[in-house]
Amino acid sequence: MGSRLSPRPMAAAWMSNMDKQVRWGIMSTAIIAREAVIPAMLKEPYRQSAVITAIASRELAKAQATAERFGIPQAYGSYEELLADEQVDAVYIPLPNHLHVPYAIQSLEAGKHVLCEKPIGLSVAEAEELVEAGRRHPQLRLMEAFMYRHHPQWQWARQVIGEGRIGTLRTIHSFFSYYDVDPHSIHNHVEWGGGGLMDIGCYPISLSRFLFQDEPRRVVGILEHDPKFRVDTLTSGIMEFAAGTATFTCSTQLTDYQRIIAYGTKGRVEIEIPFNAPAEQPCRATLEVEGAVEDVEFDICDQYGIQADLFSRAILDDTPVPTPIEDAVANMRVIEAIVRSGREQNWVELA
Repeated sequence: MGSRLSPRPMAAAWMSNMDKQVRWGIMSTAIIAREAVIPAMLKEPYRQSAVITAIASRELAKAQATAERFGIPQAYGSYEELLADEQVDAVYIPLPNHLHVPYAIQSLEAGKHVLCEKPIGLSVAEAEELVEAGRRHPQLRLMEAFMYRHHPQWQWARQVIGEGRIGTLRTIHSFFSYYDVDPHSIHNHVEWGGGGLMDIGCYPISLSRFLFQDEPRRVVGILEHDPKFRVDTLTSGIMEFAAGTATFTCSTQLTDYQRIIAYGTKGRVEIEIPFNAPAEQPCRATLEVEGAVEDVEFDICDQYGIQADLFSRAILDDTPVPTPIEDAVANMRVIEAIVRSGREQNWVELA
């Protein structure tokens, strides 16, 4: 038995703002910006709420090349020039991890709304600095870019679990890996916040909190580090929630793969491509309830486009963003605890 689900329709409140667009500046020509986010924002229907007016790089030629490729009107050779542009309302920040918070704060101070890539920073303390900066500018929207949460497959999964269709959620198993031994890769520089846990381990942590709708009480982690790069390349963790457990493994030196299964007392939910959901083909999930298996297929959509659209709507309609910035701090708190657990070789309690 199978079924097909479509992305959620636009809210009625949004319809009154269909003639308006948020003017975006892209802070960096990073691969994720060039190959995922910018192309998504140019698609229908996401472009109805957003228009990219500028892009910046520390190398003007790179900014100009990307601007020409996508038809972006303005290219800058510094991030400061982008922030000074009065034709930019919001910025998307896909910089290396150690630059997230500094430039997010600088963007807020320049009067720009901020959508910043995950993880939000290098530490809880740094993330809390950003939260405080956001509170000083309550008229501006600020959000961490965990795009996976906005994909219909995860909205469906959370609803299915919340309705108790698989019984009581008891445990979640997640795996996420890729292979990267390039010494020039930002993921292999510890001083830039590299490593598997920060880059991809943050996803199963976020996902487990998202599905349990709770924070873990304690965690344990095992981290294996590359002797040359000094970043973690194989990390496994256990998170204990009030209602059950979540386990995960992530790696930057294993074959490309990702999968997640959520188990309940009556059934399970399995997502085939949980995090890097493809934008050019339907996504699939499996729902098993008391032995009856249903294959669910979701219409083609782009989770990066949905994310930008939802963020733009929040600006235009003066409503809260889908994920408050405090969630980013909570996720960073779990990441820090897992690192500490690996160092101390013991369980770490979370407040």
